[in-house]
Amino acid sequence: MKEDCAVTEETRTSVSPVPLLDLSRQYAALREEMNEALRRVNDSGQFVLGPEVKRLEAGIAEYSHTAFGVGCASGSDALLLALMAAGIGPGDEVIVPSFTFFATASCVPRLGATPVFADIDPVTFNIDPQHVEKLITSRTKAIIPVHLYGQMADMTALRAMTKEHSDPLRQKIVLVEDAAQAIGAELNGVRAGNWGDMTCLSFYPTKNLGGAGDGGMVITNDESWSRQVRLLRGHGMEPRYFHKVIGINSRLDSYQAAVLNVKLPHLDAWSEMRAANAKRYEVLFAEAGLTRILTLPQALPHHRHVWNQYVIRIPDGHRDAVRAALSERKIGSDIYYPMGLHEQECFAWLGYEPHDLPETWKASQEVLALPIYPELREEEQWTVVKAFKEYFAASAR
Repeated sequence: MKEDCAVTEETRTSVSPVPLLDLSRQYAALREEMNEALRRVNDSGQFVLGPEVKRLEAGIAEYSHTAFGVGCASGSDALLLALMAAGIGPGDEVIVPSFTFFATASCVPRLGATPVFADIDPVTFNIDPQHVEKLITSRTKAIIPVHLYGQMADMTALRAMTKEHSDPLRQKIVLVEDAAQAIGAELNGVRAGNWGDMTCLSFYPTKNLGGAGDGGMVITNDESWSRQVRLLRGHGMEPRYFHKVIGINSRLDSYQAAVLNVKLPHLDAWSEMRAANAKRYEVLFAEAGLTRILTLPQALPHHRHVWNQYVIRIPDGHRDAVRAALSERKIGSDIYYPMGLHEQECFAWLGYEPHDLPETWKASQEVLALPIYPELREEEQWTVVKAFKEYFAASAR
């Protein structure tokens, strides 16, 4: 990472627009490699689960320091497949954070099980292990911690907890990492994918390692889990037309794998560029006198934060007005997430009230994601911070 994250005087000029994400910049740098990779797929005629997919599975497993990778059609399917492999079904409970993308929880009722929503730590936005401890019952069969925004959850506490509560006389509590936003993230030098029984990745285009469409993977160090996921992703078929179990159709196509194989060697450099951008925001917001108003995201000690999102807190009901002011200046932003999953209409049957998870509710009222992608330019970051400065100066009058 670049040590000097200050913005030079030459770049302290406003530019417009500043997109939340501009994938065209990444594509422009890799256009020829990507076109050649897609040409190879066309020439091979192997469009589903071909050599490019096998290469990607091996490459992602190696990158994540795990033994096995099993590609599938999406990050959402990766979560579903992991729970299917674990035998989750009716009568079971799965503890998930409420402050996360919908797919983390939707996989649970799809299998007839019940999602149990946990609150978050207000600093990291990740699942709160102390609350998880209170939610474990005899029906708890799995826990899905999410490494939100690119920083790992407290896996030390969660892994110890699952071992403590796994009764030898019944099925163990399976720990499934949702690392859709956190490929390459680390805790105490141990990479995401090595803490749980299975770990789920997403290659949606907005991710740090994103394809040209949907794609996902389950990584694990346990060969039996990998075999089961591999069987389930192809209708439970082995050999062809002989079905051992009822699976689903969730195969990663070769086009996506080819694009990802081109991008994978650049992933660490892109993550360092994201971290440099996060540091520059910290410097600029401090110089603008805004750190007494805004709460900036923190990379905790002993964590490698890969900054899939840069999410600040804006207190006192200013968030929506700030976002409108940014939009007027053609500055991209987004709210991840505007409500906890426990408030969603489709989960009303569970009987939660909004304030049942107070930290989740508070975060949903305050968070705002700012541009953080690797190709973001210094002058664009200055434009973002200047817009904040002007908004709060005007609101103080």
